[in-house]
Amino acid sequence: MTDISENLEPQPPAGDVRIVYLGPVAPHWEVQSTFGDRALIETFRDRIGARLMLLPPHDPQFRRNRERINRDGERENVLVTWDLGFEEEETA
Repeated sequence: MTDISENLEPQPPAGDVRIVYLGPVAPHWEVQSTFGDRALIETFRDRIGARLMLLPPHDPQFRRNRERINRDGERENVLVTWDLGFEEEETA
């Protein structure tokens, strides 16, 4: 089976989102965007909300859901950045 995406040239991002941790009191997350199709960003924001609802960053499920959100962003060509309010340790 061949991967068709190998032949495609890199495309400019379709949008961007910045996911900000607001603290221990729900809602924990805010999703901000500076550019992109409004409908695309809104549907992406809804999926982020579903994955992160009531889930603080120290919860074990957070790491798995964060990776899923990052993969969704790659698939839809949306830049995803995280602001957890603290420096993260680098994992190799």
